[in-house]
Amino acid sequence: MKQRRLPDEVGVIGIVLVVFAVFSALSPNFRTIANLQILLLNGAVIAFLALGQTFVLLTGGIDLSTGSNVALTGMFAAIAMYQGVPWWGAAAIAIVAGTAVGVFNGAVVHYAKLPPFIVTFSTFGIAASVPKILTGAQSVSVKDPFFAVIGRGGLAGVPMPVVLLVVAAVILTFTLRRTPMGVHIYAVGGNAETSRLAGISIPRVTITVYAVSGLCAAMGGLITTSRLMVGYPVAGSGNELFYSIASAVVGGVSLFGGIGTIPGALVGSILIATVSNGMNVLGVESYWQPLVIGAIILVGVILDTYRREVSLSTLLRRKAHRPTEPTRATPN
Repeated sequence: MKQRRLPDEVGVIGIVLVVFAVFSALSPNFRTIANLQILLLNGAVIAFLALGQTFVLLTGGIDLSTGSNVALTGMFAAIAMYQGVPWWGAAAIAIVAGTAVGVFNGAVVHYAKLPPFIVTFSTFGIAASVPKILTGAQSVSVKDPFFAVIGRGGLAGVPMPVVLLVVAAVILTFTLRRTPMGVHIYAVGGNAETSRLAGISIPRVTITVYAVSGLCAAMGGLITTSRLMVGYPVAGSGNELFYSIASAVVGGVSLFGGIGTIPGALVGSILIATVSNGMNVLGVESYWQPLVIGAIILVGVILDTYRREVSLSTLLRRKAHRPTEPTRATPN
């Protein structure tokens, strides 16, 4: 009889519930409706970045440009509206710009054969400087009131950023689980050379995953700018990148590629957002937060490495104990 295996996300969900219970017990303010709304809004940006980061990590890459891409796209939207472009046009410009950054990253990673760390770290610096150059490092106010719907609006009582996040998560989950591109992404992350020999287009997969990461960063930029109604050239330069990687890793996405899910990354982002928010509510100094999140990443990587070793040893053991077919006697 085939045994049912619990989803990998169950363990992380349990940790989230424990962390939530601990912070609720330590501070009654943590479990208030107002604070939970703040947690969801802040977590939405982290979650969007984690979704894009998941696509890249599944191929064995990494995107370090997401934080500065938040600032770049948010400033592009603010500048466009300042020049008279309607809010929906400014949002489209931001999405195109963010996706273009991702396409650039993917193209350089593949065709220049450079490590993703180097390419995206370089893009991080470029994307961080462009909005400062365009505005002289000054913020740009947003005057179009309709733009506030993205970050401040709601649907049936649910904050609009959360609604957008759920829609994106459903689409990306479907892409990974039900489309040929999803199969190819996992295949490339498992073994790129074997995938190439099987006829999978490595350039298309690589560029696609980085484009998705850029698109998700653009959504983070739109939400951030819409919430503040101001375009800041240094938005996203905090812990957003750090938290996006942590969210994916603790959600079960392997840094080595080929393993992970969108629901796992979402649960991981909830955990990271809960830890960050809880420490803020408790009045913990901000410089302690990177230490805690760094420790969470380290534990996640250790567990991921251990899981890979166990999976490999199990596979080898099964092959060793697989019965061989008896050879047929040849007639005289």
